[in-house]
Amino acid sequence: MKAKSIKGKSTEEIKTSLAECMADGFKPTLAIMFSSVSQDLHALSKVTDDAGLDLFGVTTNGEFIDEETEKGSVVALLLEINKNYYEIYLEEYPNKNFKEVAMGIASKAKATFKKPAFIIGTSNPAADGEEILRGFEEVIGKDVIAFGGGAGDDYAFTETYVFTNYKVSNKGMVCIAFDEEKVAVSGIATCGWKAVGTEKTVTKSEGNHVFTIENEPALDITTKYGGLENVTPGNQDLLIEIAANFPLQLQRKNGDPVMRPPLVVDWSDRSFYTSGTVPQGSKIRFSLPPDWDVMEKVVKGVQNLKETERPEADALVVFSCAGRILSFGPMMNSEIEGIQRVWNVPMVGMFSNAELGRMAGGNLEMHNLTTCCVALKEK
Repeated sequence: MKAKSIKGKSTEEIKTSLAECMADGFKPTLAIMFSSVSQDLHALSKVTDDAGLDLFGVTTNGEFIDEETEKGSVVALLLEINKNYYEIYLEEYPNKNFKEVAMGIASKAKATFKKPAFIIGTSNPAADGEEILRGFEEVIGKDVIAFGGGAGDDYAFTETYVFTNYKVSNKGMVCIAFDEEKVAVSGIATCGWKAVGTEKTVTKSEGNHVFTIENEPALDITTKYGGLENVTPGNQDLLIEIAANFPLQLQRKNGDPVMRPPLVVDWSDRSFYTSGTVPQGSKIRFSLPPDWDVMEKVVKGVQNLKETERPEADALVVFSCAGRILSFGPMMNSEIEGIQRVWNVPMVGMFSNAELGRMAGGNLEMHNLTTCCVALKEK
């Protein structure tokens, strides 16, 4: 397949860039678009539809097509690919029936393709990414290839969207199902955060609500390990500091740990809610604040994917946690540049509220503070 990346600060700029990149005979059929919520999503849908492109769209906390990160803009990866090699679905889950909706999409894809692989975008901050992934596994099998991210809204954490040619939704998921017999989809989820201290036991939790760790209030033991002060409701920066620098690392029997940053504190008992499930009795470790090694580990993980599974690629899609750019700031450019250099092909990326994918040797899970890289190659 042929691929090109474009970006713009408005619908008109995207329309102009689209026309310019098609002037040499390039005829894209599919657009993977990441946009700020400040943009007119309906207008963007019309531009791509008028140009004959099928659209997979997700709102972001920032977007990029190279090492230069943007805010308030639109980026798109344009692919010239046979329309018979993929399908796009947008389904809503107003009743929070996340697994059921995912199973419905997977069933449609399985009826069309013998072996489908998926790129997923989810809207609504309360959407349960774990349930969505279980739905795909139930229909396709445990070895299903699926990567994606949770939509953002420029860090407002209130209302996020996914969109296609015909619909914009704040309570649904958009999905590309590729025919794996025609298009190879290879990916890796990698984090890089270093752990500190010994394993601790989660002694009381319900779902994503962590009450105690080693029989101590979850907030108290976490802030003690982080050396944090002014642990009070009045400290507006406390949660960002904990989530971005001292997330819990949920230990797994297979593969790397899964990051679970605290997002909301219940001050009545000093417990907190994390980004995903932390089962009672599970083992966790605390994290060290990130440094250059964290970014280097991500790039090495992507390089290993190239060397062991996908030596060539036509295009690259990246879902990187919004918390990473909060932690790294301008240094984040180095990680993105390092990723792009691995294959040196057109790329599109977004800063997401959650990441969906499989770490090397691990299970298909929802992640945070993680980067998911997806390489596409027409066979």
